[in-house]
Amino acid sequence: MQGSDNTLLKWLKSSRSNPGACVEVRFIDDFVQVRDSKDPDGPVLTFTNREWTAFLEGVRSNEFDRIKR
Repeated sequence: MQGSDNTLLKWLKSSRSNPGACVEVRFIDDFVQVRDSKDPDGPVLTFTNREWTAFLEGVRSNEFDRIKR
């Protein structure tokens, strides 16, 4: 992520998000960053593309459901 001007990169919000209850993501080089939309100056989590892809695959396969289907 060196050399990237993080202030110019746009945060994206899901079209399915509820007002005041969502996360935002942005893509920087080979990384994905995630933050709480209610706290834009708060902490930012950074993942590699591989980690992000694994997370999304887990979501799609219900890996994180509290009640297993």
